[in-house]
Amino acid sequence: MAAEADGPLKRVLVPLLLPEKCYDQIFVQWDLLHVPCLKILLSKGLGLGIVAGSLLVKLPQVFKILRARSAEGLSLQSVVLELVALTGTMAYSITNNFPFSSWGEALFLMLQTLTICFLVLHYSGQTVKGGTFLVSYALVLLCLLSPLTPPSLVTLLQASNVPAVVVGRLLQAATNYRNGHTGQLSAVTVFLLFGGSLARIFTSIQETGDPLMAGTFVVSSLCNGLIASQLLYYWNVKAPAKKKQQ
Repeated sequence: MAAEADGPLKRVLVPLLLPEKCYDQIFVQWDLLHVPCLKILLSKGLGLGIVAGSLLVKLPQVFKILRARSAEGLSLQSVVLELVALTGTMAYSITNNFPFSSWGEALFLMLQTLTICFLVLHYSGQTVKGGTFLVSYALVLLCLLSPLTPPSLVTLLQASNVPAVVVGRLLQAATNYRNGHTGQLSAVTVFLLFGGSLARIFTSIQETGDPLMAGTFVVSSLCNGLIASQLLYYWNVKAPAKKKQQ
């Protein structure tokens, strides 16, 4: 009976959340306090949770722009630099065969950030430029993921993530400060990004052991924390309504 009950549980957990040796350690030997295996379980669970959450994390921002028919308060340069950072993380992880649970959210955040880039351009009256940007980005991404691209170039792109994240977030922070409000910036999106980047520090160390990946998320957490603190500071400040042209 135990073996029959064990089968479905094992198929669910191995290898999605636990390697087989850890499954045996916890569920066969009942060593429920085996720290190395518990760390793997926590890391895998957090990683998959972050990936699942990333499917929706930027949709509040997208809907807020669509509802307002305006991208006021969003810095295009900041959004583009965030897209560069996400692209670097995704390409670097694929090149190094990291488990999907350690980087999967970069794929979904990239798609949503790309949408925001287009909307910012569209609502600033540059729809054609937005379409050109989408096509150009797709071509660059295909080149990065091509086997012909040297791994050293992908590593260099990932290394550039730290300055890209810092500059991008500082541009957004400067925009917020200059405007005296956060405009159409979505609080839900900002706080989810802040929490996700904090959790990613642990999962990157646990699942990849790559200091470049972990360092990127440390910097990202600090920068996301800055934007989150501005949202709290300007919480009750509304963007001035634009006068309609007669």
